[in-house]
Amino acid sequence: MKEKYSISSTSILNKIYSLVERNRNKRVIIAIDGRCGAGKTTLAQYLKEQTGATVFHMDDFFLRPEQRTAARLSTPGENVDHERFLSEVLEPLRKGALELPYQRFDCKSQSLQEAVIIRPGNLCIVEGSYSCHPSLVNIYDYRIFMTVSPDEQMERIIRRNGAEGAKMFESRWIPLEEKYFSVCTVEGQCDCTIDTSKM
Repeated sequence: MKEKYSISSTSILNKIYSLVERNRNKRVIIAIDGRCGAGKTTLAQYLKEQTGATVFHMDDFFLRPEQRTAARLSTPGENVDHERFLSEVLEPLRKGALELPYQRFDCKSQSLQEAVIIRPGNLCIVEGSYSCHPSLVNIYDYRIFMTVSPDEQMERIIRRNGAEGAKMFESRWIPLEEKYFSVCTVEGQCDCTIDTSKM
């Protein structure tokens, strides 16, 4: 049975500590997917501060311009480079790699940046929309879905991105996310749901 947690609750931390304790001989990988403005990055940062986890961001794996074909963008969940994320991050993590060299995608320049080398610990958190893409979802040890009411979502996006920036979310990014959530049954694939609407 799925659980619902408040971010202020210690339930998620206790669950993570329990997972780490039960899996002392292997790396634990957690995903935080959900609606933009729901608090995915905030939760990931909080968990990092509490546990020392290594955090990976799906924003670093946006599609490069040449990958944005009409056919790809018309398919739910395909506006992120999940293939590169799988081969450069998730598969090496699961195999116990001690170093992960990969290139982050920079939205301003629309290009990959110089490779960085990440030295992951035994607890890793992947945060961001599309982290529970069908090609990735079964690799995680625990999956969290974060949601927020539409009105609160837009208020937060306007505060974060300004009124002009919010228009792009409303017309493009939110509809793409919602299609992905619906077609790929993302929330149903996750182990718990966190609703931050009243926080």
